[in-house]
Amino acid sequence: MVTKQWGDTENRQWILRRRPGNTLSDNDFELRRAPVPEPGPMEALVRVRWLGIDATQRGWLNEEAGYIEPVPLDTVMRGSGAGEVVASNNPDYPVGSWVVGMVGWQDHVIAGGQGLFGLNVVPDGIDPKLMLSAFGVNGLTAYFGMVDIGKPEVGDTVVVSAAAGSTGSLAGQIAKALGCRVIGIAGGPAKCAWLTETAKLDVAIDYKHDNVAERLAEAAPDGIDVFFDGVGGTILEAGLANLARNARVVLCGGIASGYTATAPAAGPRNYMELAMRRARMEGFIFLDYVQRFPEAFERLTTWHADGALVVAENIVDGLESAPSALRGLFGGANIGKQLVRIDT
Repeated sequence: MVTKQWGDTENRQWILRRRPGNTLSDNDFELRRAPVPEPGPMEALVRVRWLGIDATQRGWLNEEAGYIEPVPLDTVMRGSGAGEVVASNNPDYPVGSWVVGMVGWQDHVIAGGQGLFGLNVVPDGIDPKLMLSAFGVNGLTAYFGMVDIGKPEVGDTVVVSAAAGSTGSLAGQIAKALGCRVIGIAGGPAKCAWLTETAKLDVAIDYKHDNVAERLAEAAPDGIDVFFDGVGGTILEAGLANLARNARVVLCGGIASGYTATAPAAGPRNYMELAMRRARMEGFIFLDYVQRFPEAFERLTTWHADGALVVAENIVDGLESAPSALRGLFGGANIGKQLVRIDT
């Protein structure tokens, strides 16, 4: 067994104690301490350094299954992350290498195999944090949602809601890289400034202060060709009210619902706009495209290297911050990817 001294004597773990109500609480979890696990044959011990926090994780806490099974009660909270191999019995996981995958909200995790739901070694030259955003779930979701479902053409007008979020920020920039005019919807002056000044989108609409439907009509007088929606509710309705003929509406998320167990409060009430404008609205999950992950990774890394894909990160420190970091996504606290840096 190849070993490395890491000095930890316990493994802190956030355990799911109960199903949350409409508002996520720290009391829905319990921070427990367990022994650091020992890697068995063909296994490796990983010291988790980063957690990726995504709104979809809130949906995993409900009793009903979504696109994956709920997190079982009294188990470690499921979540993606990146970490460093500190002890290994597996040559595929050399000590000192970085891995990424479903590590859970904890200090240490055992790596037993690679693949879609395993822990995969980060390619040489790639910042491990980027495997949680641009080159991970967010980038894959933005890529396939925009390219395959939205099908933007050069010169199209593309609108992205939640445009300063981890997935929306990438989707908008992908549309720009494909030659489109892009309008982003976000909340607050700071986010809107980031969209136009850093992400280089053409127009930013502040849903907290603007009448979104009116601003969309002004900014897209010929209608919206592609609407990439991660919000739902009244924002989705505003987009539907301003579609061009033969538009494509991409259903990526529904953060307005809070991803709670109860049904959304409303909408879209004006879904017949799809019929009037001969438009198409389609949902998807990035897991539908597993066989094409290499294609997406190649294009995303090229855009990033060329400066066409800027990644924003919002970092909080300490494993104890994980529940509040997830809760903060529903209050619009982040620009870009929400990360938790685990104590070293």
